[in-house]
Amino acid sequence: MGLDNELDGTVVVSLEQAVAAPYCGLLLADAGARVIKIERPEGDFARGYDAGADGQSAIFAWLNRGKESICLNLKDVADNDLIRQILRQADVFVSNLAPGAVDRMGLTGEALRVDNPRLITCTISGYGDTGAAARKKAYDFLVQAESGICSVTGTEETPARVGISLTDLSTGLTAFSAILRALLQRGRTGQGIDLKISMFDVMADWMNMPLLAHRYMGGAPGRTGLQHSFIAPYGAFICGDGGQVLLSVQSNREFAALCKDVLNKPHLSQDPRFRENPERYINRAALDAIVTDTFSTLDTPSVLARLDAAKIANGRLNSVADLTSHPFLTNTRASIGDVEIDMAALPVHTRGGNPISVPALGEDSEFIRAEFAQISKTKAI
Repeated sequence: MGLDNELDGTVVVSLEQAVAAPYCGLLLADAGARVIKIERPEGDFARGYDAGADGQSAIFAWLNRGKESICLNLKDVADNDLIRQILRQADVFVSNLAPGAVDRMGLTGEALRVDNPRLITCTISGYGDTGAAARKKAYDFLVQAESGICSVTGTEETPARVGISLTDLSTGLTAFSAILRALLQRGRTGQGIDLKISMFDVMADWMNMPLLAHRYMGGAPGRTGLQHSFIAPYGAFICGDGGQVLLSVQSNREFAALCKDVLNKPHLSQDPRFRENPERYINRAALDAIVTDTFSTLDTPSVLARLDAAKIANGRLNSVADLTSHPFLTNTRASIGDVEIDMAALPVHTRGGNPISVPALGEDSEFIRAEFAQISKTKAI
């Protein structure tokens, strides 16, 4: 047995753009939901992020597999009526437009549930939906900065953003999990609810380790690059062939194994400077020099072999080029237009495979318009 389209029969309408809501929609589609992506006539601007898929966006393809696309101008009365008709039949309505945009169109959960009491709405915002927070425009990088992520990322001299869209992806994942909870609750109550997910709230929660350190442990840790703020040995060490191997020694038992089986210095674990982690951290410069001295006499494969044999957690400092051929990497495909591209697979697999088709802009407009016009006529009769 395995996961197998458990959301089959669930209709999701996603008024989405960029990354956060599209990633949520991707996960819903992968679980078997029918995801109708509403795009403005010129399309989701993420279609223009790159031209890597024979002139089309590879990033867009990653985020939009398995969806249908309909173009609507929601300022037009007829198109606004159409989305309302679709939402009367939907289970979930996801949106991540600019602050207040959905409310101005009258597409609030309260209004929509007059005709569809079972509808679950999920609104993704940058900072929240009240006061000054509701008026502040947000992008991934900006929320990383506002939430303090950049203050704990980078080197001692220079703050940095996390090099992927951490805020968008974590928010999309949070929205997905909240929608699943809401569907379970609706199964008991028969009633839909409003979900409001703030990118800032998601990042603030993920920042709890440094936040708690600031409030209760004497101060937040500084930026340490690839090193840890209170564990040693921990970091990247250069081998004789120029490769870098990362260590993360978490216990005295592991440290003793490192000394005996990797460094060939069993006595080191009893050195007063290194006996316990607090002492190891205080004397980390001396300890790092000892580790580097040994690693510099060996090539990277030999260092990794010793560490694996000693059951010491380790990893290579890989590039993206290294990742593309990594033996642990599971790939999947996306089909956009006449092009098929390879990408990393979603970490949760669906029995029977995952959807790969990416809709062209408005590809399903005619079909969806006709479908819901017919539903409207049938109900009228």
